[in-house]
Amino acid sequence: MPFLIAAVVFVGLLCLFNLVLMLGVLRRLREHTAELGRLAGRSMLMPYDPGVLVGRALPEAAAGARLVGFFDVGCSTCHERAPLFAEEAGKQPALAVVTGDGAKVGELVAVVGGVASVLTGEEAAHLTHALGVEAFPTFLRADEDGHVVAADTELAELMATAK
Repeated sequence: MPFLIAAVVFVGLLCLFNLVLMLGVLRRLREHTAELGRLAGRSMLMPYDPGVLVGRALPEAAAGARLVGFFDVGCSTCHERAPLFAEEAGKQPALAVVTGDGAKVGELVAVVGGVASVLTGEEAAHLTHALGVEAFPTFLRADEDGHVVAADTELAELMATAK
């Protein structure tokens, strides 16, 4: 009989422990559901289409530029595409917009700064936000009036549309 009582007490304690764990899981699940609800308005899984930028007028900070490149210091592809941008920027008025902080800003500026005007810091963040650029690198071509006529995340494809 003492074994039966011990077994019933053990099963009861095990069920109580299971109940406490389940309450913790439910609490965590509610937190995650609230976080997903907060992020529901953002389309994180949607692919970025720079074509939505076509037709927009460039802000005053980019006036006169025929080629605009948006780079971020944390983007490895940006560091790869910067020399190609510098090559194209040498052929026309260009603007490089470099977002982010740290020493890598200097690296990108060193690559593109000799042939293009460069915006960094708050001005770069403001221009990126004003145009709605969501991916890096993004490249824009503008006409004489300062309206975006082509946009792409690949510079080669953007320049191919110019021909």
